[in-house]
Amino acid sequence: MTVAAILSTKGRDVVSERSGTLLSEVCKTLAEHKIGAIVVTDDAGHIEGIISERDIVKAIGMSGASALMQPVSSVMTKKVVTCTEADSIGTVMALMTSGRFRHVPVVADNKVTGLISIGDVVKHKIAQVELEAEQMRSYITMT
Repeated sequence: MTVAAILSTKGRDVVSERSGTLLSEVCKTLAEHKIGAIVVTDDAGHIEGIISERDIVKAIGMSGASALMQPVSSVMTKKVVTCTEADSIGTVMALMTSGRFRHVPVVADNKVTGLISIGDVVKHKIAQVELEAEQMRSYITMT
């Protein structure tokens, strides 16, 4: 199973912001879209970073409420781990586990084409296990 399979089900819409956006605005966008991370891109759609709920909590913990007036560029994760649509779900799970993050942008030609979360991966894995169990039940009842 590949990342492309997840994107074909969930879609390829990605919420993004520019590096100058204030954290307070990012918080509103996260809440509005009910998501946990936003990809930070330049005008051409190239990744500059990613900002997650965890990054925001860390910033507020260090600077207090004034952190919300900082630009995303001062808080975002700049070294973003990405994947491609051809990567396996297992590979992405290993990346998430070893890096201790929950969101991975999907890229092609250095541009964002999707975003998958640990929730997307788990949902896909559960569906796969349920399908295999159903196939096994069908096989057993046929013999």
